[in-house]
Amino acid sequence: MTAVGILNPGAMGASIAASARAAGHEVVWASAGRSAATQQRAAENDLRAVETLAELCAACEVIVCVCPPHAAEAVADAVISAGFDGLYCEGNAISPQKAQAIGARMSAAGIDFVDGSIVGPPAWQAGSTRFYLSGPSAGQVAALFAGTLTEAIAIGDEIGKASALKMTFAALTKGSTALLAAIYGVSENLGVRAELEREWGMRSAEAVAQRRDQVRGVTAKAWRFAGEMQEIAATFELAGMPPGFFEAAYEVYTRMADFKDADALPELEAVLAALTARES
Repeated sequence: MTAVGILNPGAMGASIAASARAAGHEVVWASAGRSAATQQRAAENDLRAVETLAELCAACEVIVCVCPPHAAEAVADAVISAGFDGLYCEGNAISPQKAQAIGARMSAAGIDFVDGSIVGPPAWQAGSTRFYLSGPSAGQVAALFAGTLTEAIAIGDEIGKASALKMTFAALTKGSTALLAAIYGVSENLGVRAELEREWGMRSAEAVAQRRDQVRGVTAKAWRFAGEMQEIAATFELAGMPPGFFEAAYEVYTRMADFKDADALPELEAVLAALTARES
């Protein structure tokens, strides 16, 4: 049994923690300052609570970080400052160069580092979620999830490879939704949305409902996807490809970010109002 720290048991992190528990490992989390919803997820998945990050670092051999991309560096630096000396797996949606920079700081502090990326929804169903891992110790992290709902796959020794895979995958899935949302915004502002949807409907009976639901369905996570678009833009620039589309996608998701705490999916008209609002 390995003591595994999870930072943090949000919707995705809780499922990753549950997989580690299912494999027979003790999973620890730091409860200070966390929301009631996070507290409930941790309790439901039988995670052991400690109060502070320093206590978590002292108790664990491995830490897996699953947090919003904009927080990845700050969380990693806090772990370094807390004196952790085990294996740290960076499981966030960040650019390969950011993963490499974090890995370099970890290595300088005597911490073993694995680059990781999660593809798919929270891991509550078999075959739905892959945890890609790269770095010299990738196999060690993959072994923690053997036989669980989280399919952990080591894809090489190079730090940044797992992050590069996530960035290119999300560039299509989340980038295409940002493009669709932007098209809806343009058609609304230019007064041709009804005609556009009629044309879509003539080509496919289900297209209009599907595309409306695609835009509405992303709103709750738009605040998180905005930061991911910035990471994808940086990845494209690193690879010598134009980053501008994803810089624009960042703006699209930012305009929808206020739907984060909505109790239900907003109607399309409310989403369009947010997308097309112009600063005075």
